[in-house]
Amino acid sequence: MITVLRADITSLVVDAIVNAANEAFRGGGGVDGAIHRAAGPKLLEECKQYPSLPTGTAVQTRGYDLPARYVIHTVGPIWHGGTAGEADLLTRAYASAFKLAREHADIRTIAFPAISTGIYGYPKREAAGIAVGVMRLHEQYFDGIIACLFSDEDAALYRQVLGEGSNGGSRR
Repeated sequence: MITVLRADITSLVVDAIVNAANEAFRGGGGVDGAIHRAAGPKLLEECKQYPSLPTGTAVQTRGYDLPARYVIHTVGPIWHGGTAGEADLLTRAYASAFKLAREHADIRTIAFPAISTGIYGYPKREAAGIAVGVMRLHEQYFDGIIACLFSDEDAALYRQVLGEGSNGGSRR
């Protein structure tokens, strides 16, 4: 089941949350900064074992002080007008997060932010279409997938995208 929530992703009681990280992989602004602040300094210490995180890839860490047991960090693309392979890179970012989650039998619920739609400038409707498409491909493997959005407008957009040609995706 895919659920759309307008909430603070750091407050969700799920098995894993996904962090929209940057390639430096040391915390930052937006969702990334919020997750690092809520998880505490041990998250940064664990992240330091990785030199960087290339766009479209993912790595998993513990959740530390978060209610979620795990954080799956992935890097989405910076929007360059759609001519630099952004759609493929965004698809890979979501897919790589799901791949890591599926490798851990104890991850049955997972929450995603709207990757790349903040400072990276990815158009929200196009990003939502990619996110929902990848979520639908993996929905059968999880007890719950949450699209956790920052604003009411973003949540409404995801609900609208879920409703377009929906084959079982739930909308809340």
